[in-house]
Amino acid sequence: MRPIQAELLDGGALYREVVLGKLAHARESVWIATANVKAMYVEHAGRFVPLLEVLDSLAARGVALRLLHAELPSRPFRAEFDKRSRLVKGGLELKVCPRVHFKTVLVDGAWAYLGSANLTGAGLGAKGEDVRNFELGFVTEDFDVIDRATALFESVWSGAECRGCRLRTVCPDPIGGAGPAKKGPPNGIRLGKARRLVRQPQRKSR
Repeated sequence: MRPIQAELLDGGALYREVVLGKLAHARESVWIATANVKAMYVEHAGRFVPLLEVLDSLAARGVALRLLHAELPSRPFRAEFDKRSRLVKGGLELKVCPRVHFKTVLVDGAWAYLGSANLTGAGLGAKGEDVRNFELGFVTEDFDVIDRATALFESVWSGAECRGCRLRTVCPDPIGGAGPAKKGPPNGIRLGKARRLVRQPQRKSR
């Protein structure tokens, strides 16, 4: 067993360190893996804003953004995503894999968070201490930890894990290539070939 330098954090300390301390100040890349994705608010420029506003500002500066998730994001997240053309056009890349349950935030390939918190308000968001989830995780700049977390992320992201996956038939959008035609998820949302959220035109009510 090799000792590493890491800091163990919980609750609001995770939000302050992961989101405010590192993610918001990324210079090159942010890779996020999470089981659940919900609309969450964070502090930015003296006010509370949707996390997607922070990600949009990062995309405007050329930061490469990836979001790997297991379930269809919540409706509020999708609605906020639809408002931001830069993210919709690829500024925020998204891929879905039902087997993703690890939670990590990798910033600039040089810093990592690993822990229990999802990309939700009660997980990594700005929820109050008396209502947020009880979460635990650690942050580190250890290169071996970062390399191993990055390797798992990239293996799933690239579709390398799809070929032998026994859940492929129930996957909404296999990363490793199209499987049998299936009906898309409800509410007019699908993950298309561009690997990002695509909203189908709304039918006008009569």
